[in-house]
Amino acid sequence: MSDMAETLPEGAGAGRAVRTSSILLIEDSVSLQMIYRSVLTTAGHSVVVASSAAEGLEKFREASPQIVLLDLMLPDRDGLDLMRDLLAERPQISVIVITAHGSINKAVEAMRAGAHEFLVKPFDEQRFLGAIENAVPPETPRETTPARRPSAPPPRLPDPLEENGFVGSSRTMRAVQDKIRSVAQSMATVFITGESGTGKELCALAVHRNSNRANGPFIALNCGAIPQDLLESEVFGHIKGSFTGAISDKLGAAAAADGGTLFLDEVCEMLPALQTKLLRFLQTSTVQPVGATRPRKVNVRIVCATNRDPAEAVRLGQFREDLYYRLFVVPIHMPPLRERQDDVIEIAEAALHRFATEENRRFTALSETVKNRLRALTWPGNVRQLLNVMRNVVVLHDGELVETHMLPPDLDGGRGTDAARKVQDPAPSAGGLDPLLKLPLAQIERRVIEAVLERHGGSVPRAARSLEVSPSTLYRKLEQWNAQD
Repeated sequence: MSDMAETLPEGAGAGRAVRTSSILLIEDSVSLQMIYRSVLTTAGHSVVVASSAAEGLEKFREASPQIVLLDLMLPDRDGLDLMRDLLAERPQISVIVITAHGSINKAVEAMRAGAHEFLVKPFDEQRFLGAIENAVPPETPRETTPARRPSAPPPRLPDPLEENGFVGSSRTMRAVQDKIRSVAQSMATVFITGESGTGKELCALAVHRNSNRANGPFIALNCGAIPQDLLESEVFGHIKGSFTGAISDKLGAAAAADGGTLFLDEVCEMLPALQTKLLRFLQTSTVQPVGATRPRKVNVRIVCATNRDPAEAVRLGQFREDLYYRLFVVPIHMPPLRERQDDVIEIAEAALHRFATEENRRFTALSETVKNRLRALTWPGNVRQLLNVMRNVVVLHDGELVETHMLPPDLDGGRGTDAARKVQDPAPSAGGLDPLLKLPLAQIERRVIEAVLERHGGSVPRAARSLEVSPSTLYRKLEQWNAQD
């Protein structure tokens, strides 16, 4: 990482107020040892240096550092293997790995193996010290060298029946919860995938609530619901007068999340130009509002989500490969409800109790017939659809037991089971097109879009993928139709 010598200004690190820590630097280049050590000691950190994996392991056991700064390319051993040994001996240690662009896949592998953060050459002094500061234990006082960090108890996930908590005790959901517990305390970027309605934002919120940033802000931004020409302003903010309509300064989502978590939903819907700026933000931890002349440093953890296949988006050239590797560090997949049949009744009963309390109803349980009916459905709208069904029942009916006649009549939506799909969705006949052919093209377009939206439970991103158009296109058309109506 000799590139850092070119990016560090003279007197780098001087006057920077950071929490201090004890650091073990494992780097075989003597010149880089001098650069890193100078920057770190100027910032007030205590640094021990090792030139090989064997020396690093020895000094790790002697000095008990809080942070290990580890170059993955060492002369006597693979850095990733050494990191696994260090974490096996002291799981609470914070390891920051260093890599070049050519081995970024290895850095991603290190993050999945437990590294706290990774730095890609070249990086500047601000990024370097920012990564170190983020890795310092929160209980460390300023200007002191703390003793060995005590092991903390595992974080507790929200109770499943609490608002915004997870409901479901199936093996699949237990695995998701275990992964959240494992990654929450890290600074690693989390990438959540799953169909619309599976609870991706709840997963992001659970990561935030179980992290050491729980007292900071949680800012959620749906990248697919914002017109692309306004998305940059929404993420990074803008200065008054920077463009037509900018009547005042706006604090973007990235700055609003300072000290907390920024959740970017539908991140694959970003235009390439904004993807480039997001990548720079991740590399430098700075934001520059539209129209501003100077960047601002922020301390933000990124959690993102998509209901698309991000690897396929990269293959199609719709998503930057380098940004994908930067974001797709710890993947969490939210399973569709049809793969969690054991959880359907548990979710339905939890929702019933909560909604009955809110609406002052007497409901206490589901009949066995209703349970069997709910288990048999494929739930194309996933958990969101099930919650809507239970809300509908509670609002429109009352009693102690939910009976079949209380369920919405169109619950199957014509697609509840394969058998129902064959009966209710027959192959279209040529004559079936005649009514459409008599309509203007604009009305045909509207009818088709509304039909696809209904089929996908109102999900604009899913409907857009089915129609092979951008979600922002559908949002604009919906706004136009609402204004006309």
